[in-house]
Parts: sequence; structure tokens; C-alpha cells
Amino acid sequence: MASTTNPYRDLPPVDTLVASVGKAGVPRPLLIQSARSALDLARAEIAGGGAPDVAQIFSDLVRGLHSSASHKVINATGVLLHTNLGRAPLSAGAAEAARQAALAYTNLELEAEGGRGGRGSYVRELLRALTGAEDALVVNNNAAAVLLALAATSAGKAVPVARGELIEIGGSYRLPLVMEAGGARLVEVGTTNRTRAGDFVTALQIHDCGAVLKVHPSNFRVEGFVAEVQVGDLATLAHEYGVPIIHDLGSGLIDAEASWLGTEPPGWLSGEPGARQSVEAGADLVTFSGDKLLGGPQAGIVVGSTEALDRLRAHPLARALRVDAMTDAALAATLAEYADGDARRLPFWRMATATEDELRPRVEDLARRIGGAVRSGESVVGAGSLPGVGIPTLQITLEGEDHLFGRLTSARRPVLTRRLDNDLLIDLRAVAEEDDDVIADMVASCR
Repeated sequence: MASTTNPYRDLPPVDTLVASVGKAGVPRPLLIQSARSALDLARAEIAGGGAPDVAQIFSDLVRGLHSSASHKVINATGVLLHTNLGRAPLSAGAAEAARQAALAYTNLELEAEGGRGGRGSYVRELLRALTGAEDALVVNNNAAAVLLALAATSAGKAVPVARGELIEIGGSYRLPLVMEAGGARLVEVGTTNRTRAGDFVTALQIHDCGAVLKVHPSNFRVEGFVAEVQVGDLATLAHEYGVPIIHDLGSGLIDAEASWLGTEPPGWLSGEPGARQSVEAGADLVTFSGDKLLGGPQAGIVVGSTEALDRLRAHPLARALRVDAMTDAALAATLAEYADGDARRLPFWRMATATEDELRPRVEDLARRIGGAVRSGESVVGAGSLPGVGIPTLQITLEGEDHLFGRLTSARRPVLTRRLDNDLLIDLRAVAEEDDDVIADMVASCR
């Protein structure tokens, strides 16, 4: 007689699984959801002839949920604007401004007389002062800034762009697709490596153009037999044909002279275009990020002429893409550091401009404590900024210990490092000094 034993009867109830992990730092609804998923996976494995450990499956699911919740990670990669880690950390002043805006009512859209005012008016004044532009507007990221600029100026019209500037950046952001979403029709001009003013003239004569777009290829470089049309020359051409020029800077260097550093700009910053210089060259709309070289919160910033910015504000997308009170407050505090002339108070610029001599005592001390060797190396800016450019630095090498990479990443206090061949590299440029002890403890516990 065939056995009638139910192979699923020993599976525990949902409540029993949930009770087995206590609170686990995960809300109860997610624990219940994970328990049900674990039971489904176990049933599928049983159906295939397996003998699953449902408690282990559940535990793994809960651990994965807990690790995916936002928490602090120590960035010892040497990538200062690490996209996977949130890019630029905020300054203490910017973080406090955002906290205060989150905890209380603010004058986000309130005039001094008590009537309704324009959102972001203080940030607008700061951006005008810092870039020399007539006007400014802030949206939620630079892709949104470009989208809004194209939608407001060029919906249903052609926009010529140099073929070598049709960029793609991380997260599958492709400029042609953004242009399409904004209703603009892309007209490629020139070749991948060489574009001349005459190429734009031809496009402006043949097509019904809404704007001319110039894009800074911030995450790659074309070298050798190359030619491009400078923004000032493009502005002259665009204005002759009665259309605005949009200059997408991407990375967000607010002024190429970097006067806030108190010294000459570092060599690794050479050639990076600044928003102030683009405005001075005649660009009607200049777009850039708030969370890259600016060193502030995620935001897309547009500066330029009042006439052009009024068109953006009047577009329906402007409301859909605007920032909230916390971002507005954090950006204002970040820009105030520039206005005060000391952006080295911002974490990004403090990390980026630290010299090897300044880093050496920390590097040598930590290397001694964890049994590593000190080597010369390079940190990088990251986030698609300054491609191929390194910042000379000192690193710690743990020879033959690349196996620690995964253990450190998933440790109780995660430490993200780099691997080189069979070695593990630790770069302290983007690490707060108080976290050196944490790194030492985590390396010891992961060995």
C-alpha cells in the first residue's frame, strides 16, 4: 500500500518562524512576508525531492532584508563620490539644516510679509552670486534638469548635439533617450572625434531648432585628432539663429578657478569646466549636479538667463521635478560654504585636497595595527567625474588577503575596500579619522 505521509506537514507555521528571530531589526509585516516566502521556497524544494532547512532559508531572507536597509558604510575604496554609497556626504552644517527642515515647519514658500512666495528663493540668490547668472532653479537631479530644459525649450523641435557628446552615464542614463522623453528631436552633428562650428550652422539652417545642446562628457575622454566647438562660439551661433544654448556640465564644478580652496586649483582638476565660466561665455541655461563636485545633496541645478529660466518655471514638469524642504535647506547650507570662501569645510573638498603628508600618520598607524604595508597609489573622484584622473595618495596593502573583501563588506560595520590581484587595498582618503579604529576591529574579526 502506498504511503500517504504528507511531506509538507513538518513545515512550521508562519508565526513560529517569525517568533524564532525576535525583532531582528525588521518590522513584523516584513518578517511575516519573509516567512511566507521561505515556506514557498521550502515547498518547491520538497516537491523536487529535496529536504530544505526552512529555518535557515527564513534566516537568510531576514538577514538580506536587514542588510538592504539604509545604514552607514565605511568607504575605504578611495572613490570619493561613490555612486553605490550615495556620492558626496553632507557637511555637518548641511545635515543639520536638513534635520531642522525635517523636524519643523519652514518658510519654504513664505514671503516676509506672510504671503506665498517662490520656492528656493534663498538658494536662487546664492547661485546667482556664485555663478554670475541672472537666475537659477533647482530640481531633483541633473537628468531632471536636462529633461526640463529640453521640454521647455524644444518640445517638437530639433536640437543639434555633437556626435561625440551623446553620453551614457551610470544607471543607463542615455542622452538621446532623455531628449526623446523631453519631446526634442536629436540632430547629430560632426563626427565622434571632430565637430566644427559649420556643422551646427548647417543644422540650424536646415532644421526647426528649439535649442543647441552642448554636453560635457564627464565620464570619458576622446583624445588625439579631436576638435570641438567651445560654448562661447556655440552661444554666438545659437543667438544668431534666435535659439538658446543649453550647456550640460554634469559634474557640478561651480567655478573653474576654485577660489574657495585658497590656493591654485589642484592639477587633477585642470580642464574641468565651471558653471561661472559657462555663464560668462553666453550659455542661456547651464545644468549641473548638486551631489558631485559641488559636494551637496542630490539635486539638479539650472542657472542662466531670466528669460530662459522663466520658460522652465512655467512648464508643468517643473512642479513634478522640484525638490523638498530638506534638500533645499541642505543645498543652501552647502552653497553658503562657497559664499563664505571656504568650501574645504565640505567633506568632498576636504577629502579631495588632503595631501599625502596629511594622510601619512593615519595610514602608517593603521597599517602597523593590521599588519599591512604602505604603498603609493591613486584615489579617484568617481561618479563619472574627471575620468582617467587620479589623486596621488597612500594606501594600505594586505598581501594575499583579498578574501577579506566579502567578509568586510558584510561585516557588522561594513567596510568597503578594493582588490588588486590577490591583495586587499585600504584607502583612507574618504574615511573619517574616527573610523580608523572600526576598520582595525573589523579586519581583526574577519580574519
